[in-house]
Amino acid sequence: MRRGDGAYRGGEDDTIRIAGLEVYARHGVFTEERKLGQKFYVNALLNTDTRAAGQRDALELSTDYGAVCEEICRFLTEHTYALLEAAAEHLAEDLLLLFPRIKALELEIQKPSAPIRFPFDYVSVSVRRGWRRAVIACGSNMGDKEAYLRGAERGLSDDEKCRLLRSSSLRLTKPYGGVEQDDFLNGAFLIETLYEPEELLMLLQRLEKEAGRERLVRWGPRTLDLDIISYEDAVVCTDTLTIPHPDMRNRDFVLRPLSELTPQWVHPLYQKTAVMLLEELEMRNGGAGSAGEKE
Repeated sequence: MRRGDGAYRGGEDDTIRIAGLEVYARHGVFTEERKLGQKFYVNALLNTDTRAAGQRDALELSTDYGAVCEEICRFLTEHTYALLEAAAEHLAEDLLLLFPRIKALELEIQKPSAPIRFPFDYVSVSVRRGWRRAVIACGSNMGDKEAYLRGAERGLSDDEKCRLLRSSSLRLTKPYGGVEQDDFLNGAFLIETLYEPEELLMLLQRLEKEAGRERLVRWGPRTLDLDIISYEDAVVCTDTLTIPHPDMRNRDFVLRPLSELTPQWVHPLYQKTAVMLLEELEMRNGGAGSAGEKE
């Protein structure tokens, strides 16, 4: 199975299945449902690498499905939601945060006693959620540039819905876009995140604002610039966000850290790896990197 960074991660398609877990809880739109409660049934499919646990027969190397069942019961009995959608969404997030070996999960909550006046077996809501890999480009050309970039690194690390996997080298590069300004210090971060692309963008904009970023001149000087370069192999085009970054193939200061972090990531539109895109850019530039580049 191809993933967004092009890397092979063995065992990512292994699964643990929990079927028909009965929980007595208080979820529903009506007051009586939340007061009296009723039975719910939970089905869960957990994507987790079982190879090491299987080879060594060691529970500590696996995801303890007994502990997962206990957490599902605890969570659904201690929280109350009007909608099954909310119960499923928050439970999925809770399990992904609590059990680090779960990479993704499919979760179904069945409600056999829903207040429906027609004969039926049950109603249910199913969600699929998981950790997704993304590359975030970072840059600064005002004040203590490295401090701003390290601050962004900490901001990503401190957010519970993000896991910082690796940071690239930092490079001094000439400004892009023709605006007279100081050189940039550029790099990138490879993360795993539970955020959807638009949610991740909101986090990055908050980190920029905390660093004093002001959007006054396009391609102008900034304390901190954070861009989503890739998000798995997703293609996103909205009024506020385009992924992959639309001009990345022309930016050495993007392709070089991207190639350092995830060299075999495949661009979903060009069908070329990060390394191939960088080599093409170097050929167009006469075989040299961007001017003023430093390690």
